[in-house]
Amino acid sequence: MTSPGETDLDKMLATLRVERRPGVFTYATVRTPAPELLAAAHGVVTEGDLTTLVLPVEAAERAGLPVELEMAWLSLTVQSSLEAVGLTAAFSATLGKAGIPCNVLAGFHHDHILVPVDRAQQAIDVLTVR
Repeated sequence: MTSPGETDLDKMLATLRVERRPGVFTYATVRTPAPELLAAAHGVVTEGDLTTLVLPVEAAERAGLPVELEMAWLSLTVQSSLEAVGLTAAFSATLGKAGIPCNVLAGFHHDHILVPVDRAQQAIDVLTVR
C-alpha cells in the first residue's frame, strides 16, 4: 500500500507553496508533559525519557519553561507522499545556501519547517522563487 501524495520531486518543487502558521514557537523538553502542555503543543516528539514539545512562546512562558529560540512555523503546502524522495534534501539545501537554519517535522500530508522568526519571510522567499 502506498501513501497518498506526490512522489515526483520536480512536480513537488514546481508546485511548492509555503504558508506561515500564525504565532511564534519554541522548543521545550520535559520529562513528563502536563496535560495543558500537551494540549498547547503543535508538535510532540518522544525521545527516551524526555518529550520535546513545539509550543507557542506564550504557552511555554505560562508554564515557566525557558524560551531559548523563537521560531516561525512554515508549512509546505505540496502534499508529498511519505514515500517521496528528495523533497527534504531540496528545501534544506535551498535554506542552507541562504544561511537559514531549519528544523523539520513531517506530518502525514505536509512537511513543516521551523526557522528563526526573524528569517521567516526570507525563508518563504527563497523556497518559492522559481
